[in-house]
Amino acid sequence: MAMKTKWSRTRISVVIGAVCATMLALPSPAAHAQTTGDDHADTLAALKVFQANAGPGAAIHAGGGGDAWTLSVGTGAWPANRPIKADEHFRIGSQTKTFTAAVLLQLVDEKEISLEAPIGDYLPGVVTGNGYDGTRITVRQLLQHTSGIAPYDPYPITQTPKPNPDGTYDLSASVRKGLSRGPVAEPGASLTYSNTNYLILGMLIEKVTGTQVHESITGRIIDPLGLTRTAFPSPGSRTLPSPAVNGYHGLRIGGVRLWRSVVTYDPSLYSSAGAMVSTLEDLTAFYQALVAGEVISPAGLDEMRKVRDLGDSGDGYGLGLSKHSLPCGGVAWGHNGGVPGYHTYTLVTEDGRHASAVTNVYFLTNNPGVQLTNLMDTALCEGQPERT
Repeated sequence: MAMKTKWSRTRISVVIGAVCATMLALPSPAAHAQTTGDDHADTLAALKVFQANAGPGAAIHAGGGGDAWTLSVGTGAWPANRPIKADEHFRIGSQTKTFTAAVLLQLVDEKEISLEAPIGDYLPGVVTGNGYDGTRITVRQLLQHTSGIAPYDPYPITQTPKPNPDGTYDLSASVRKGLSRGPVAEPGASLTYSNTNYLILGMLIEKVTGTQVHESITGRIIDPLGLTRTAFPSPGSRTLPSPAVNGYHGLRIGGVRLWRSVVTYDPSLYSSAGAMVSTLEDLTAFYQALVAGEVISPAGLDEMRKVRDLGDSGDGYGLGLSKHSLPCGGVAWGHNGGVPGYHTYTLVTEDGRHASAVTNVYFLTNNPGVQLTNLMDTALCEGQPERT
């Protein structure tokens, strides 16, 4: 799930006004494609449709059976003509949640945490007040967004906890901000996606391991898997590594688009819910390793894939991992993400197919989620027999 934000009319007008004051209006960049291997015409067509509703550029890295290829349309550095490449860095947003969940499942494997234990057993007094009772909300419910905690979507300038003097944010302050909204359901009753769940889980990781959450994810996941182009930035580390996909704020007005470089913000605003940086290639490697059982135990992976159904689509949400039913049959596993400047999605199948996509804008309204899902379906179903 991507981070989603509900905006009031006042907030929209203030931010749009600020953005438009410093943007230039130019027509959409001409579509072009880069590919390694075959043309992949159907996926390229789906990518063009997605990019026409998304940012200045969009790219997908996909393949299967040891084969991998990359398609890019538009630009990763507006107004230049620079296709997005599979090894370029970008902010992955809520795909961070899968890394956070993987560390929690490792701690479950190590008997340091129980999925069924109340969060109050580990963090007494943190989830309390304003209708919340941490003795009734389990670790599993936080991982699966069934805690009943209200949605909370951090956003630079307009939706933040009180910052530290250096502009960073403490996890505890972010959690208090998230819990300032009262519960939306009884624990376990329904699925309500909230970043607060994963901010609390970041605090849990820090409490149990005795290290900051970015250090735990780096030491337990990133380094062992050799994800050399993936990082969980420490608080205060605001610059993307090079090479990078440039992120933008933007608007679409008819056939004209308005782009402005994304506002700089501290990654600690999103922390364990969405702070990480990676590439299309590294994200593919991570999810492939995860579903292959190279990150957590078989029992832990089974728990991660116990999903709560999302309607009657066949899709579901497990413990930091999404299940997506493919139109050609079978399922794929992964997560999507959205933070200022970037909208991302990665899915992999157990038989080795994979797709990871990015565009360099994240629209808070008129989000092209349908077009992105169609792109992923098209890439993952290339060469597969039609479902009868």
